[in-house]
Amino acid sequence: MATAQPRGTPREQARLLKELADIQQLQRAHDSEPAATHSTSHGVSAQIVGGDIHRWRGFIAGPLGTPYEGGHFTLDIVIPPDYPYNPPKMKFVTKIWHPNISSQTGAICLDILKHEWSPALTIRTALLSIQAMLADPVPTDPQDAEVAKMMIENHPLFVQTAKLWTETFAKEAQDSHEDKVRKLTEMGFAEDQVRVRPQKKLGKYFFEQQKSPSSVLGFRGICFQSRKTRS
Repeated sequence: MATAQPRGTPREQARLLKELADIQQLQRAHDSEPAATHSTSHGVSAQIVGGDIHRWRGFIAGPLGTPYEGGHFTLDIVIPPDYPYNPPKMKFVTKIWHPNISSQTGAICLDILKHEWSPALTIRTALLSIQAMLADPVPTDPQDAEVAKMMIENHPLFVQTAKLWTETFAKEAQDSHEDKVRKLTEMGFAEDQVRVRPQKKLGKYFFEQQKSPSSVLGFRGICFQSRKTRS
């Protein structure tokens, strides 16, 4: 019979509850401010999933002045039993086009989630660091090699694509799935290819042809993802 994993000491659980309360209090204060005074440093929040103190959902607002502006991104957070001595495991649930985040799995390449973690850090610190990373990508140390290649070789195309992904996945949907399929088939893509692998087909076409997605598609809501990611 499998042995249940320890769920942390009462002291560690109390710390997590305090961290959660602090995050939510700051978010309530942020929400009560006039929109014009909002600071992206408070645009993060979190909540417990299913009553499990070691499983959270994190929320990050896209930083102003970036391709992610206006987007609301959800992250899955798994907190180990020996937290805070080991870092939480975080990944994006919302799909995003960023060189340091896998466009396929949501895995994040960030040092404080690995070897630079310290018990003095918190879940909120980690969320703010991820938010800062959205504003300052590092394509020379990528999680997603294809996104990094696009950012280095064709930065305007990277920005356009990141905006399209934000519109498609991190904002309220504008086109239904069937609308997207119809528009793609009108462009000449075979319907079976569109339904099975629309993102990969479009990604290969746009990047190899060095064309802007919006210039080809002429509408919002179509996206594509990379072919190469680091596990």
